[in-house]
This record gives sequence, structure tokens and C-alpha cells, in this order.
Amino acid sequence: MLEKIQELDTNLFVYLNGLGSETYDKLWLIITNQLYWTPFFLFLFYLIYKKVGIKQTLYILLFIAVLIAFTDQMTNLFKHTFERLRPCNNPEIKSFIRIVQVRTSYSFFSGHAANTMAVATFLFLVLRSKFKYLGFLFLWPLIFAYSRIYLGLHYPVDILTGYFFGALFGSLIYLVYRKLKPQYFPG
Repeated sequence: MLEKIQELDTNLFVYLNGLGSETYDKLWLIITNQLYWTPFFLFLFYLIYKKVGIKQTLYILLFIAVLIAFTDQMTNLFKHTFERLRPCNNPEIKSFIRIVQVRTSYSFFSGHAANTMAVATFLFLVLRSKFKYLGFLFLWPLIFAYSRIYLGLHYPVDILTGYFFGALFGSLIYLVYRKLKPQYFPG
């Protein structure tokens, strides 16, 4: 059963990765680099600040920092437990896939997918009553994580597992946030 899932995962990866083109490689390298998302984050936190004020925005940022630290550590624990080779390092497929970027760390599961989904889930749960179209925030983890397949760094199962854990951790941190918020930041 596990072998069949891995085979399907590899085949789907090869297909999705093969959709790429040298013409778009630089764009996907920009998309996958967190630094280039800084204007998006600043704009997002400006909007949050306008809706909830400085104290609440700082409180949200504190929870996001804890969330990312926790998600990162869990991702690393899984990577070092499962030790799944990244597609770009897999000798069985690396001769016929598009490799745009190489990393030597392990693949399962995607930290990019987990972190972005965790933050998007947390922000959505915290702010859904304040922003009408906040659901569009989930485009960020979708685009960001697909870049990892495009570049040859993650299999689809790595991404989907990252999404699952990100949504789980984002939801759990939201429950803690909701429990502590009235105590420290009433109103």
C-alpha cells in the first residue's frame, strides 16, 4: 500500500514538475523565496493593524512567531525521522526531472507548506469576522507550496502533509489564542 502511494506520488510529481519551463524558472525562484513576500506581509499586517489596533496586532504577531517556531521544529523532527530524499536528490528520477534548485535536507514534509498553511489558518480563524474576502489568503500557501514542486524540491505528498499539519497547528494555536485573549487583551 505504501509503495503504491509513493509510486503515485512520484508520478504526480514528475507530471507537475514537467509542466515547468525555463522561461518561468526565475519567477518561481522569486515565489519560493520568503524574502520577496515581505511587501505582502507588511501590507497584510497594515490591514490587520487598521482593523484591530496596535496591541492586538502585536499579540497576533507573537502567536504567529510561536506558531512558526513550533511548526518548524515539528517539520524538522519529521524530516529527520523519515529521511525521505528530495526529488532533486532521488537517483531514480533526478536524471529526467526539472531541477531548478537543490537542497540537501530531507523532503517529508514540506516546511514551506506547513508554515504558510499554519499562518493562513490562524489568521483566517482570528480575523474572519473582520475581513469579507479573507479566504483569498489561502492562495498564498497554494502558490508558495507549488513552487516547491516546480523547483524539484518536494513531492505532492510532502506538500499535502505540510498543509494538514499546518492547518492542524494553526487551529490549535488559535484555540490557545482565543482562550488567552480575553485575559490579556479584553475587548
